[in-house]
Amino acid sequence: MLRFPSLLVLWLAHFIDEHRVNAGNCWYEQGKNGRCQMLFLSEMSREDCCRSERLGMAWTEEDVPSNTLFRWLLIHGGAPNCIPCKETCDNVDCGPGKKCKLNRRNKPRCVCAPDCSNNTFKGPVCSSDGITYRNECALRRAKCRRYPNLVVQYQGKCKKTCNEVHCPGSSSCVVDQNNNAYCVTCERVCPEVTSPEQYLCGNDGIVYPSACHLRRATCILGRSIGVAYEGKCIDAHSCDDIRCPDGKKCLWDTRTGRGRCAVCESECPESHPGESVCASDNTTYRSECEMHRAACSRGLVLEVKHAGSCNSTSHNLGVSMDCHFSLMLLM
Repeated sequence: MLRFPSLLVLWLAHFIDEHRVNAGNCWYEQGKNGRCQMLFLSEMSREDCCRSERLGMAWTEEDVPSNTLFRWLLIHGGAPNCIPCKETCDNVDCGPGKKCKLNRRNKPRCVCAPDCSNNTFKGPVCSSDGITYRNECALRRAKCRRYPNLVVQYQGKCKKTCNEVHCPGSSSCVVDQNNNAYCVTCERVCPEVTSPEQYLCGNDGIVYPSACHLRRATCILGRSIGVAYEGKCIDAHSCDDIRCPDGKKCLWDTRTGRGRCAVCESECPESHPGESVCASDNTTYRSECEMHRAACSRGLVLEVKHAGSCNSTSHNLGVSMDCHFSLMLLM
């Protein structure tokens, strides 16, 4: 009587074993060494793993314990027997501005390939990061590779003044604290101030009800004003009278007799030729960052007089004396 149920159980076990899904490990990518790197999920079939539209996904068949996976990643640089989900560019959608291309190892990769056919202006453009790109297509490639928020500010090379800067639409030209010209949209109406905590003391010694009001004043002036510190301006006689928040230090401006809170650089990147500046103390610094560090060390505001050495007689006359080192609110 028990023979039939026993045979049924054996048959079911065999059927399940024959038709069970082969589970392995799903990975984000296959490294240059051919091994799978960056584990996505364990106990996943190849079909489920490769269902993702993400290019670079890979799969390994071995169902191994976590300590083995850890050893593979730490010592051997990834899991062996790595099987990429996609080995050709067929049916690969890289998204806008990109296309699939086989690399030197004959692996499909998404590379930046912006469509520049509709670009009517072929000359250089100034971008929102203050860098001049040789054309808009070069800017789009940089946007695709590293800087997703990059946009064109205006046509032509980046300038140090608003002269000959033609901003698109209703935006206006403003010069920031580093004497770089930007196109910004001016605030027409600012919301009503509901709290005294919104007050800001500007570097010009004027109290602004909010950051919006300061930005609007900046647009009208055409030059960055900057924030000295939060709250209403006080009648300070030295930096001892000004309380700066954590992470900032008070610097005294001997020219205006006012103090401001600034973020001080702990160290500066390696300077390159052409980055030196002449400061208001008639000292040449290797870069603006080095000037900022000197200002923090002395507790005094230093301004850029012009680019290059103080001994140079051919410095850029377009650079204003009013270049302040401070935290500015522009955008």
